Amino acid sequence: MRTMIARHPKLAALIAGILSATGFEPLKLWPVALACLALLILLIEGAPDRRAAFLRGWLFGLGHFTLGLNWIAHAFTFQDAMPHWFGYAAVLLLSLYLAIYPGLATLGAWWLNHSSPARGGWSPLPLLLAATWLAAEYLRATLFTGFAWNPLGAILLPTGAAIAASVIGTYGLGALAILAAGGLLLAVRRAFRPAVAILASLCLLALIGWLSPAPPPPPGAPRIRVVQPNIGQDQKYSVENEFANFRKLAALSGEPRPAPRLIFWPEAAIPAYLDLEPEWRGRLAALLGPGDLLLTGADKVYFEPVEQNGTLVNKMVAANNSVWIVTPQGTLAGRYDKAHLVPYGEYLPMRPILSAIGLSRLVPGDVDFKPGPGPQSLVLPASLGRPELKMGVQICYEIIFSGHVIDAANRPAFLFNPSNDAWFGSWGPVQHLAQARLRALEEGIPIIRSTPTGVSAVIDARGHVVGSLGRNRAGYLDSGLPPALPPTLFARFGNILPFLFAALLLGAAIATRSRSR
Repeated sequence: MRTMIARHPKLAALIAGILSATGFEPLKLWPVALACLALLILLIEGAPDRRAAFLRGWLFGLGHFTLGLNWIAHAFTFQDAMPHWFGYAAVLLLSLYLAIYPGLATLGAWWLNHSSPARGGWSPLPLLLAATWLAAEYLRATLFTGFAWNPLGAILLPTGAAIAASVIGTYGLGALAILAAGGLLLAVRRAFRPAVAILASLCLLALIGWLSPAPPPPPGAPRIRVVQPNIGQDQKYSVENEFANFRKLAALSGEPRPAPRLIFWPEAAIPAYLDLEPEWRGRLAALLGPGDLLLTGADKVYFEPVEQNGTLVNKMVAANNSVWIVTPQGTLAGRYDKAHLVPYGEYLPMRPILSAIGLSRLVPGDVDFKPGPGPQSLVLPASLGRPELKMGVQICYEIIFSGHVIDAANRPAFLFNPSNDAWFGSWGPVQHLAQARLRALEEGIPIIRSTPTGVSAVIDARGHVVGSLGRNRAGYLDSGLPPALPPTLFARFGNILPFLFAALLLGAAIATRSRSR
């Protein structure tokens, strides 16, 4: 191993990056991921200059993202306007870009470590890399609309140490993963005192996580039903299947009952414009008992008059990806419009140029979606003994952005995360669920996920999945609504806390360096 690292550091970095992606869902090989991160620290330590330090981090990131994001290629098999093979090229092209951020992290850590090197003792490089990785992941999630998928901290979800997200957020968890890898490296080098200090602290944190369950739904908690119809992407937009799909959703929603329920349907569950089509509102109302509410995805569209052949006609010019609240009377009690849209998925950037070369967005339709105003809480009216509730909504992709999912000034009782993961292969849906769990941990609120083909789930305020429906099966989940916890420190202060943690790591590195001198 040492010979390979010394002779072929670039190849070692690429292989380590590929293997590190096995720490995410669905494989969850987090010990392998930590070992690969320890190898990355070794590679940076041995980098002769800044160029080598950046290149080794970039190659690690290239392998890491290429394997971890393989599900993106599957999405292209549902868009016949583009060649299906382009999905594999898209994964590689995206990974070539995303790898810049690990490269920046390794470059920053190398530069800080070499600007004033320690003389003897153990290197503070793991502390420095933890801080620079945190900053780089934040940049990845922010620049150019951001792509926050698979933050490194997600590998800690199986360990219990992820409870730290309630304080230092997801980016702070990524720093903890680097520290854990550094602790393993120190143990191998028989620097037992610092190794024990790091690893024992993380084990204590994991123990706290396992011993801190969320409270169960209290007696009288609002009843919920989460519907998963198992409607594939090849069936979803078929006009011939429109009413067959509706009948699946209706059957799984159950017969109207005297006791009030909140019924959750997936993103874009119905092909109707609910504010314009009263017959569709009537169909939905017929499914509801006197105290029920239906929360469903359906588009909101906008028309403008345009002249065609001397006649003014209404032309669709924009749309929102929305969630609607439907009452038993067939009225619409509120709407949320998705704010963080997927580039190339829900809109095509530089449309005149890209459409001219044959590219199109992945979601079918004639017009691009436009963004909504951002996180907000919708009021679910009280009915038949059910209290008034505030519901936050994050549609599909929006849930992956740490610190940007709820209206903190109008805190909801829970988050609804309708999604359509039907085109994300076998890896994408479970990775999406893991990131929803991180949001529950950060904010201290339960999350309800309804998807067409899985994974639908009820997640409690500690990020535990208390009920789920696996991929490619139809069904429903009945449950009491899990309670929210008091606002966590992260919910109160947001992503300032991860950066304070990064500053603490840098301070510890300086102190370590001074002591070694």
